[in-house]
Amino acid sequence: MANTYSQVHLQFVFTPKYRAALIDPAWEVDLYKYITGIVQKNKHKMLAINGTADHVHMLIGFQTTQSIASLMQDVKADSLQWINSRGYCDSRFEWQAGYGVFSYSKSAVNNVIRYILNQKEHHRKVEFLDEYVTILKEFAIDYNEAYIFEKPK
Repeated sequence: MANTYSQVHLQFVFTPKYRAALIDPAWEVDLYKYITGIVQKNKHKMLAINGTADHVHMLIGFQTTQSIASLMQDVKADSLQWINSRGYCDSRFEWQAGYGVFSYSKSAVNNVIRYILNQKEHHRKVEFLDEYVTILKEFAIDYNEAYIFEKPK
């Protein structure tokens, strides 16, 4: 084939180091705009981004010209530099090393967008760790609960 055609929808979930509640409402919208710019610079399409003080969800239309790991490295490295350069946190901001990434069919995209955009309301009822474990189970991902999130030393 002369061209590559794909349709890949990925939801990413990632947290500040130790799942600390560091993402302040005063600057979270600017953070989401900045991350959207990183995603677009890498030729992907941001479909939804939102979260709470201790985590971020984003759904993107993923272009297969970049690896998932490379995109997340760009998103985390560039955004933590942006956060730290603005002095938004009392100490150095860092992202947790790992992340979750989950694929969805086109027919599920609208539901995932609604779910992401409704994060603050959703987390008034459901704790983040419970939500994340539910997603891992729904996708039949083997995990060890002791290693889902890095714990402070």
